[in-house]
Amino acid sequence: MIGNSHATRQLRILISKVAPTQATVLIHGESGTGKEVIAGEIHKASLRSAAPFIKVNCAAISETLIESEFFGHEKGSFTGAVERRRGRFELAHGGTILLDEISEISPALQAKLLRVLQEREFERVGGHKTIQVDTRVLATTNRDLAQSVARGEFREDLYYRLNVFPVYSPPLREKKEDILILAEHFLDSLQRKHGVKIAGFSPSAKSSLLSHDWPGNIRELQNTVERAVIIVEPGGLIEPSTLGLIHRGESESGAGDPAQHPYMANTGVDFFNGVADEMPDPESLMSMEELEKRYIMHALEATKGNRTRAARHLKITSRTLRNKLKLYQEQDS
Repeated sequence: MIGNSHATRQLRILISKVAPTQATVLIHGESGTGKEVIAGEIHKASLRSAAPFIKVNCAAISETLIESEFFGHEKGSFTGAVERRRGRFELAHGGTILLDEISEISPALQAKLLRVLQEREFERVGGHKTIQVDTRVLATTNRDLAQSVARGEFREDLYYRLNVFPVYSPPLREKKEDILILAEHFLDSLQRKHGVKIAGFSPSAKSSLLSHDWPGNIRELQNTVERAVIIVEPGGLIEPSTLGLIHRGESESGAGDPAQHPYMANTGVDFFNGVADEMPDPESLMSMEELEKRYIMHALEATKGNRTRAARHLKITSRTLRNKLKLYQEQDS
């Protein structure tokens, strides 16, 4: 919880109040705002801090496996179930479970999760024995769950069970005072990570950081600083050109020479296959399917494997992204 803005201070106060209780907490906010960090702080300040803290990324697990991840399974309950396996709720007994991106679970699983929250019991997949658990539930979402309820995408009764104590994780643009503090923190840790030493941010680079809207929030800031740390020469200053930020009003389409796009410049990446100055040989053109695959993999690389954020930038759902990745895996096998 780094920062001195009013929003960050208020967030610390909320955490200090709810952490010692047993209340279920729903942390909502945009992608990259640090919702998982908030959940971790709640657990660390709780009476369960010495017990397990189990995390489940609901957006990263396939729909066919997520029930087994939640509740475990018995040997032989499905193909590949070669032994009994405890689920995340069972592993979190006595501690805390974090259901990250809870909005991504299917309606069928929502009903089973509701029972766990109400009765604190469940059965493993393929099993008949009822298992009792004492687990505190924290959940995160980057969607407006109230709107999801209105559209019939999320159960209303589950929403109210999760939303006992709502915590809002504000976007970076609402706490501008924290930007430079966070940037310096990331700079320090990333220099150690990559074994380099640079002089810091130039005044114009700091102005560029402050004027950016940060649609990807803290995660985007961290990625931006990491890219700059890798590109800048040892002992040099980070300049605006090194940050590669696109500010409001500037084009993100890379009109003109794609290599001049801020995130392509000085990287040596020829992602567009050199289509610029002359017409390519028709035989060298790739199919739309291959182009889509490359672009999806590029988006995942740019977001460091974060499927939720990659899907948002690609303007597709996390489920669609999962299905496409599964298809690519089947094609490669």
